[in-house]
Amino acid sequence: LGLFVERVGPLEWLCTGVTLLFGVTVLCMVKRSPVEKADVLVWRVLPALLGLLCVATLGAGVGLVVFCAGCLISSMYLGVRALLPVGDKAVLITGLWGVVNNAGILGIPADAELLPMRTYRQCMEVNFFGAVEVSKIFLPLLRKSRGRLVNMSSMAGGIPLPRYAAYSASKAALSMFSGVMRQELSKWGIKVAAIHPSGFRTGIEGTSDQWDKQIKELMENLPAATRQDYGEDYLLGLKSYLLHIPAYCSADLSPVLSAALHALLAKKPHGLYTPGKGAYMYLCIFCYFPLWFYDFFISKMMSTESLPRALRTSEAESKNL
Repeated sequence: LGLFVERVGPLEWLCTGVTLLFGVTVLCMVKRSPVEKADVLVWRVLPALLGLLCVATLGAGVGLVVFCAGCLISSMYLGVRALLPVGDKAVLITGLWGVVNNAGILGIPADAELLPMRTYRQCMEVNFFGAVEVSKIFLPLLRKSRGRLVNMSSMAGGIPLPRYAAYSASKAALSMFSGVMRQELSKWGIKVAAIHPSGFRTGIEGTSDQWDKQIKELMENLPAATRQDYGEDYLLGLKSYLLHIPAYCSADLSPVLSAALHALLAKKPHGLYTPGKGAYMYLCIFCYFPLWFYDFFISKMMSTESLPRALRTSEAESKNL
């Protein structure tokens, strides 16, 4: 033993000490951990013993490398597999502070008369009922944390916009739901906020191929009289409007993200956020100006070049009289 001690250098003593410390730590973990003891002993103690053997037989340098590799492999194995096994699933719930309902679909922007009922139902299902269901599921956790509920509505949920009947109706329902929740949940200490962004390039409008498919389905499912009054050229002109939507939208999403962050983390969040160009201005015009002025203003801002066939025919006949 004395000869062995004389032959062991400082590096060997360091490796031995680290290995022993690792083994003692693992034994303490075994006593406190709910993980199966066999797994911990095999994948923690075995590398420690292997490290001692490697240092004794291979020398300090190679032994240290083998020991570190064993520690890394065992840590990776247990870190992924066996920390909190609950029915073959790792579950750790420490609480919930905030819920952000951001899911949404636009459908095809078209006159309300032209939209099929399927579009109305889809918008309500995703934009409104989905948010309500998610909110109801997580409200018990929010009540415990006195946290935040944030609903991503839209500028179209606060003001009427032509060609957005289905989308606007679903977002208006979400906005009203947010207002009622803000009042009802205040007694629980939960803060509720609705975000009404203006146009941003999120891809919600879809792609050109999707527009072609939607417009084709729209035309095929219209009653003959309605299709005759509007005219095929007017229906095809809807795609021209869709192509211009991105030009009026901002690619910078930071105003929306800042609003959501403030709603989640601020001590006194606002009940309503209007990020984006024109969002607050449009809302003010709708709320404080006469409706005829708002309608005139929107008609100029969102006018289309084409008219339905029946209206063009009426105008032509009036000019000929």
